[in-house]
Amino acid sequence: MSGRQGGKVKPLKAPKKTKVEEDEDDVAFKAKQKAEAAKLKEMQAKAAKGGPLLGGARTTGIKKSGKK
Repeated sequence: MSGRQGGKVKPLKAPKKTKVEEDEDDVAFKAKQKAEAAKLKEMQAKAAKGGPLLGGARTTGIKKSGKK
C-alpha cells in the first residue's frame, strides 16, 4: 500500500471513572429529581392524550363564540 492505510481508526481509550461516594444529601436530591421527572412525564402523557391537565377542576379557557 502507498502511504495511507484504509479502514476505521480506533478511538482513544477513555480513562476509567472513579467511583464517587454520595452522602445523604445527594441521595435525597437525586430521589427528589427522579420523582419530579416522573410527575412531569405523567403530565406530558396526559396532555398528549388530550385530557385535562388538572384533575376534575373546571378551568376557564378560550370560549367559543355563538356565531356560525
